[in-house]
Amino acid sequence: MADGMIPSRLTCEGQNLSPQLSWTGLPANTKSLVLIVDDPDAPDPAAPRMTWVHWVLYNIPPGAAALAEGIAIRDLPPGTRQGLNDWQRSGYGGPCPPIGKHRYLHKLFALDVVLPDLQLPNKAALEKAMEGRVLARTELIGYYQRRR
Repeated sequence: MADGMIPSRLTCEGQNLSPQLSWTGLPANTKSLVLIVDDPDAPDPAAPRMTWVHWVLYNIPPGAAALAEGIAIRDLPPGTRQGLNDWQRSGYGGPCPPIGKHRYLHKLFALDVVLPDLQLPNKAALEKAMEGRVLARTELIGYYQRRR
């Protein structure tokens, strides 16, 4: 998927499964990880007006090196907490662009702290809580356009 097309099974046209993601090379003093998946091309890549948030996870333990495809809430690494996506619910919401080919940014942040329970934060609240605590970040981009 890196810089390629997202398989339809991970989208609203398929099974809406969360993607398999893995990582290595965390800074030695990483205490937790944050994952934010969003679409900066909403609603139309030719005239984007907003960034649509698809998934928010925080306090992923640094010993967890991956998330399985279609991971269930109960199977998230111990201590992992969820935030709200732009459908105002927790969990993954797959790509479902209304028009055009959209970019989906899978952003992973290594933090020097375990965050307190933020009570289902949205992306903005989580980013505020992360300020000054990010040791490193990486990004994976996938693309999707509905078949219709």
